[in-house]
Amino acid sequence: MKIYTIGYTQKSAEEFFGLLISSGVKTLIDVRLNNSSQLAAFSKGEDLKYFLHAIAGIGYCHDVSLAPTEDLLKRYRKGETPWEGYEAEFAEIMKARSAREHILAAYKDCASPVCLLCSEPTPEHCHRRLVAALFAEVFPGSEIVHLTR
Repeated sequence: MKIYTIGYTQKSAEEFFGLLISSGVKTLIDVRLNNSSQLAAFSKGEDLKYFLHAIAGIGYCHDVSLAPTEDLLKRYRKGETPWEGYEAEFAEIMKARSAREHILAAYKDCASPVCLLCSEPTPEHCHRRLVAALFAEVFPGSEIVHLTR
């Protein structure tokens, strides 16, 4: 399975959809806790689902089970939890939610390639990178590609 990741922040709609189209993405998996952010108008839940389908024929699903908890996200954004602590706590959350089993059950027959969506412009300090690694564990031989620019 080819697994892409993308963040919408600091991208125009043209750039965002262009990256998805040129990569051949078939399914976008929104791993944000809240998909109704005002940061980018084209990235809001139902609007994004419509645009993906209308512009590129890409399927959409919002999977909050692969998102961080609100508490962890707030502590990280306030600087109370460093990235290393965030990673460790996120791994525990994924373990408690049986994320590997969920990924296998939910996405084994998913149109691929898939793309994991979050807001961060780059993957280094974004949980989508961690979720992509889980997908690669569940689907051995997968390739992870981070769409930036």
